[in-house]
Amino acid sequence: MSFEHNLDKYAELTVKVALNIQPGQTLWIHAPIEHPAFVRSITRKAYEAGAKHVHIEWQDEICTQIRYTLAPDEAFNEYPTWRAQGLTELAETGGAYLWINADNPELLKDIDPARIAANSKAAGPLLVKWRESMSTYDMTWSIIAAPSPAWAAKVFPDLAEDDAVSALWDAIFKATRVDQEDPVATWLAHNGTLRSKREELNAKQFHKIHYRAPGTNLTVELPDNHIWRGGSATNGRGGFDFNPNIPTEEVFLSPHRLGTSGTVRSTKPLSYHGSLIDGFSLTFEQGRVTEYSAEQGYESLKAMIEIDEGARHLGEIALVPHHSPISDSNLIFYNTLYDENASNHLALGRSFPTCLEGGTTMSNEEQLQAGLNQSLIHVDFMIGSAEMDIDGEHKDGRVEPIFRKGNWAF
Repeated sequence: MSFEHNLDKYAELTVKVALNIQPGQTLWIHAPIEHPAFVRSITRKAYEAGAKHVHIEWQDEICTQIRYTLAPDEAFNEYPTWRAQGLTELAETGGAYLWINADNPELLKDIDPARIAANSKAAGPLLVKWRESMSTYDMTWSIIAAPSPAWAAKVFPDLAEDDAVSALWDAIFKATRVDQEDPVATWLAHNGTLRSKREELNAKQFHKIHYRAPGTNLTVELPDNHIWRGGSATNGRGGFDFNPNIPTEEVFLSPHRLGTSGTVRSTKPLSYHGSLIDGFSLTFEQGRVTEYSAEQGYESLKAMIEIDEGARHLGEIALVPHHSPISDSNLIFYNTLYDENASNHLALGRSFPTCLEGGTTMSNEEQLQAGLNQSLIHVDFMIGSAEMDIDGEHKDGRVEPIFRKGNWAF
C-alpha cells in the first residue's frame, strides 16, 4: 500500500479509535512541526466526526533545545498560566487531547537535569485538574507517535536520514496494525482480547505479584478491590470508549504504594525528558526506593526519583507478553510508548484512581489511605524479558503462575 494510504488510515484510526471523537467535542492536538500533512488529515477527520473546534499546538524540538540551553534559570520556575488554563478548560468541558510524540530520545542529554525537574515542578500545581481528568478518564486523551529524523536515526543508525524515517514509519504502521486492511476493526477486536485478559485477572484478585528474572527479585502487594485495566478505556462523561495509547499490548493496575520490596533491573533504555537512562536498578523497602544505580544517565535518574516523595513509589505495574508485535520486531524504539508495549513494565509516580473500586470518588487523602500513590510524575520503565517469570499469590498463600519465560502462563 502507498505511504499516503497508510497515513490516511492512521489518521482514521486516531480519530475513530484512539480518540473516538464525539459530536460537539473540542480537540487539542500537540503536534510536531515535521508532520503538517498528518495533522491536517487528523483535523479533517475530526471535523467529519463532528468536532466543534480543533486547536493545534505546534511543537519544534529545536526551539525546545534552544530554550533549555539559553533561557535564564528563573524561566524554569514558571509555567505559562494561559496554557494551564486552556488545558483545564479542555478538561472541564469534556474535550479531547492528542499528543503526537516524535521526540528525539536524546534531545536534552547535555542539559542540566535540575532545569528539567524545575520545569516539571512549576507545572505541577497548575495542571492538577487536567491530570486528574486524564487519570480518571473524565476527558478523552491519547498518545500516538510519528517519526522525526533524530528519532529515526537513533532506531536505525546505519541508514541514511530519509531511509531511516521511512523504516520507522513502516515499523509504526506495523506496530499500530495500520498495515492491515481494516485497522479500526482490528483494534476493536484487539481491545476485546485485552478486555478478556484483564477480566480474568480481576476475578483472581491476587494479593501479591512476584517477579523473577536476571537482576530482578521483586514482590509487589496489590490493594484490596483492585481493578486491572488495559486496551480501551471508558470516558466518564459520555460512556464511550477510547484508547489512551496506540499501540498498546498491556494490562495494568496500580499497586499498593507501601507494598513493594526487593530489587528490579531495567531491560530497555528509558528516554526521560530528552535524556537516556540505561542499565539501571532500583531497590525497594516498604514500597519506597531506597537505593538506585545506572550505567548511563544516573543524574537524570536521580533528578526523576527526587522530584517528590511520590516519585520513590510505584504507581503502576503492567503485564505485556514477550511475544507481541512490537517485541517481535526486535527493535529498540528508544520511546516509552513503544518500548513499554514490548515488555513488562513498572511506573514510578502517580497512580490511576480507576484501578481501584471507588477510587475516582475518593479524596486525595482517602486514595493515599487505600494505597494509591500521588506524585508530579508518572514514568514507565521496562523490566520484561524472555527470562521473566511472574507469580500471583492469593491471601491464603496459594500461588499461581501468571507468566513463564516472558509469556502468559494461562
